[in-house]
Amino acid sequence: MNFSDITVGTRITALEKHPTSVQLFRYSAVTWNAHLIHYDETHARSEGYPSILVPSHLHGCFLVQAVLDWAGPHARLRRFRWQNKQLAVAGDVLTCTGEVTAVRSGDGVAIAECELEERNQKGEVCAPGWAVVELPLSSRTE
Repeated sequence: MNFSDITVGTRITALEKHPTSVQLFRYSAVTWNAHLIHYDETHARSEGYPSILVPSHLHGCFLVQAVLDWAGPHARLRRFRWQNKQLAVAGDVLTCTGEVTAVRSGDGVAIAECELEERNQKGEVCAPGWAVVELPLSSRTE
């Protein structure tokens, strides 16, 4: 992807994620998140949840992956934020999408501002997000 390929309204290619109990356990382990609701189903249910929960930061990781996959290997994430709005559990289907809301260039770089969202299979927004991505002004060859 390069700057000449995008305009305001350009859609971010959808990224579909299928979090599993194994992925949630591993993510909790590598992030040192010892809260049982992320890897012990019995405990999660005892706290009133339908299953083990997707850790909040993993929602952000999914959104970042979506925007960077769309932007391509020469893009650079300059800013990112997200907000968790809805629970997601192992077995949910999470789809990350978005849209370019502003484009500009200057100082030899191009910038795309994007609004992002992650929705579950019911269409509920689990996590809205916002990203600023730096893109090449023209195609690069390596």
